[in-house]
Amino acid sequence: MTVQVQREDFDPGAEIKELSRETASTGALICFIGLCRDMAGDRAITAMTLEHYPGMTERHLADLEAEARRRWPIAGCRIVHRFGRLLPGDRIVLVAVTTPHRHDSFQACAFLMDRLKTEAPFWKAEETPDGIHWVDATVSDDQAAARWTP
Repeated sequence: MTVQVQREDFDPGAEIKELSRETASTGALICFIGLCRDMAGDRAITAMTLEHYPGMTERHLADLEAEARRRWPIAGCRIVHRFGRLLPGDRIVLVAVTTPHRHDSFQACAFLMDRLKTEAPFWKAEETPDGIHWVDATVSDDQAAARWTP
């Protein structure tokens, strides 16, 4: 399965191993793993909760993957995104892409993360010593995603 949305942790090594096995004839594999931070600016984060709409989220991620495949010669792709309560250091997301050459893998992986960060139907709340704060996409997230718009 190329898109997974799950509560449980994932094994990046196992995901990469399986993707490599499926796409052994490619020349590049690029992987991004996003982690839960313990700080947001100058505010300590004790935990983060990610919510989503089951079904809608998976469809949206599959649509992003399909768009990436139209833009680059992707041989294989894995998108794994967690939901639920996460602690600092926990893995949140894995995006891994294989292509014949590294440039395309870098571009496709960056595209998927930039668009996922701003468009995927996830809602994030950070727990801090001051309470719970819902988090919006940042200006820099929006700028990164905008670079992929023709």
